[in-house]
Amino acid sequence: MNSEEKSPRKIVPIVPVNDASEDDVQMVSLYAATQKIYPRSVQGIFAKWRWVMVVLTQLVFYGLPWLEWGQRQAVLFDLGARRFYIFGFVLYPQDFIYLTAILVISAFSLFLFTAVAGRLWCGYACPQTVYSEIFLWVERKVEGDRSARMRLDATNMTLEKLVKKCYKHLVWLAIAMWTGFTFVGYFTPIKLLGMEFFLGNMGSWEVFWVFFYALATYGNAGFMREQVCKYMCPYARFQSAMFDKDTLIVTYDAERGEPRGARSKKADPAALGLGACVDCSLCVQVCPTGIDIRKGLQYECIGCGACADVCDTVMDKVGYPRGLVKYSTEHAMKNKWTKEQTLRHVFRPRVILYIGILTVVIVALLTSLSLRKPFKVDVVRDRASLARIVAGGKIENVYRLQIMNAAEKTMQYHLSVDGLRGVDMATDSNVQVKSTESRWVSVRVQVPYDAAEPGSHPIEFRIQSSDEQGQSSSELTEKSVFLVPR
Repeated sequence: MNSEEKSPRKIVPIVPVNDASEDDVQMVSLYAATQKIYPRSVQGIFAKWRWVMVVLTQLVFYGLPWLEWGQRQAVLFDLGARRFYIFGFVLYPQDFIYLTAILVISAFSLFLFTAVAGRLWCGYACPQTVYSEIFLWVERKVEGDRSARMRLDATNMTLEKLVKKCYKHLVWLAIAMWTGFTFVGYFTPIKLLGMEFFLGNMGSWEVFWVFFYALATYGNAGFMREQVCKYMCPYARFQSAMFDKDTLIVTYDAERGEPRGARSKKADPAALGLGACVDCSLCVQVCPTGIDIRKGLQYECIGCGACADVCDTVMDKVGYPRGLVKYSTEHAMKNKWTKEQTLRHVFRPRVILYIGILTVVIVALLTSLSLRKPFKVDVVRDRASLARIVAGGKIENVYRLQIMNAAEKTMQYHLSVDGLRGVDMATDSNVQVKSTESRWVSVRVQVPYDAAEPGSHPIEFRIQSSDEQGQSSSELTEKSVFLVPR
């Protein structure tokens, strides 16, 4: 068939569209303005537990820098001297393995808590939750509960509103400044920092971090609040990877609660065709992130249990059984398990694995700390001269030993070396190091000229520690090499 006989190509006609008038153009914003959330105060068992955690965490944070251990601060991270004091332990940069173990323990603890009870950390112990709770308590005391705060913000500026707002922010700033000061007190002795603060002699970095941490606390807990949890915290995004259908979460019993609707206390919900939910919306009003738990699990939920507390209060008032909103699991809700059955399924293989790993790491850390020597030694060869022949026909190598005394008293150290025939030290073998200090010592090691073949030969330094009364405490060996020239 010729190309002329083929069917003609289909052509899509292009039809011009009349230009829309300016009145027909609509601008659609892809961003919605953030609506301020006014959480309502709530009372209940979970609210009490939240305040217990607030008190405990803040007692530890604010009180720990003021505790003394001997003649020093109990917990101090002295970055300038590169020493970390944690009660009876003095750690050096070489003890980084302990920091690694603590981070591993923290990570697996978070995994364990999440696998067992969802965002348990977020709802009760996260600093963002704790300080938001403190700042919100101040706001309630100054401006009133939810409805009063909403009315105050909706009115024009008056003297009463100005006074309340200024007073609230002054209290917030005082808490934030004290928080920043305490934070820096973990890195600079807090009593010295206090004297420098009142005398106006604080260092530039200390001033920066005090105000930086104070501003972060003031902004996050006073203004951003739930936005930090919803948009800035990465934990909210990857938590679903650690959840499963046996994870305890705050859940709404839709089968029991739906269809929801208002009714009088004397009305029979079954006759009205209603469920247990009276649609009071209090669960939404008390939520610190502003979600409706009746819509199911949402990533914004921090698992604080405020909605469960207020729902139990409403159920008590209308005479219905508690537990319309409660901590449960998807499997428990679906299969109508009892509390005992639910808890039994919580301890599943994933949880047992986390507990096992956590136990092994904790035991290993405690064992390592208990066997830890009260001093450390680093051996460094002198780069100025590798090997040389000295008087008496001996071959000499020079080393530098850094002795770090982790004990909180002056210690004596006796140095010796072996590994080659006739090896000896040509320098003083006794060294004194003061409490929690380190000292570099130059050591000259000599061997007879015919003690070994040319090349590199292993040797060992032995360091014996003793206190000022001469009582021996521990011994440490460090390996090095002795070079014999050709």
